[in-house]
Amino acid sequence: MLNTAISLGRAGIHVEFISEIAADQPGEMIVRFLHENQVGTSYINRHTDGKTTLALAFLNDRADAGYSFYSDLPKERLKGKLPVPAGDDIVLFGSFFSLADRIHEKLKAFLSVARINNALILYDPNFRLPHLAELQHVMPRIMENISYADIIRGSDEDFLHIFAIRESGNAYARISTRDIQALIYTRSNEPVSILAGEQRISVPVPQIKPVSTIGAGDSFNAGVIHAFIEMGIGREQIPFLASDEWERIAGNAIRFSQNVCMSLDNYISHDFLISLEK
Repeated sequence: MLNTAISLGRAGIHVEFISEIAADQPGEMIVRFLHENQVGTSYINRHTDGKTTLALAFLNDRADAGYSFYSDLPKERLKGKLPVPAGDDIVLFGSFFSLADRIHEKLKAFLSVARINNALILYDPNFRLPHLAELQHVMPRIMENISYADIIRGSDEDFLHIFAIRESGNAYARISTRDIQALIYTRSNEPVSILAGEQRISVPVPQIKPVSTIGAGDSFNAGVIHAFIEMGIGREQIPFLASDEWERIAGNAIRFSQNVCMSLDNYISHDFLISLEK
């Protein structure tokens, strides 16, 4: 979510980052970096009884990443006041943080308010292999998260890890509830699949030679949100989007993602052309 927030901040979009960061030196570096990229930090819990969580990413010879996570968590999680989303807000949540003990109940309360106020809610499971041993414990929470979301943006690896599913149609059937409006299914350099109601849309991905894939999905999410804002799309418009509108949204997200893949940064470059292509 931090990578997405940075890309959105660089795109000139007002964004607030909700999380918890320790009052230690890595935490100070992160908060300073958020400020430098115009990301709001008013809703970050700066705790003193733990250390800032770290994720180390290691690239293989195909520029794909493996991860190791290190955490020393505070006793009280996500302490402090949370914002109240309004109808013209977009809420993105996900990763293992959204499944954690002492976080999930607070998150559900926040998402409930967002739904009542008609905010547009996106969920990115971003479920990594190191967490697979905890899947049985957190599966009910994953399904609860899905039930709150208007749009699920997941990768083929997410659905393989969580549901042992390898095909977008099966993934959509597995997660569909009356609350789900759309699934955006990404597969590295393969076409992006969008499943929304009866629509089945495939958007090709231009072939590139990536430098690093770290942050690619996060900036894809930023590209989706950027397109929604530029096109004036809110929660109520999602069920009525035409195929060409979905293609435009996905195309913008692919541009964001590929820009990140061409550098060792995890977010769009400062000189990235932000304007939404027709």
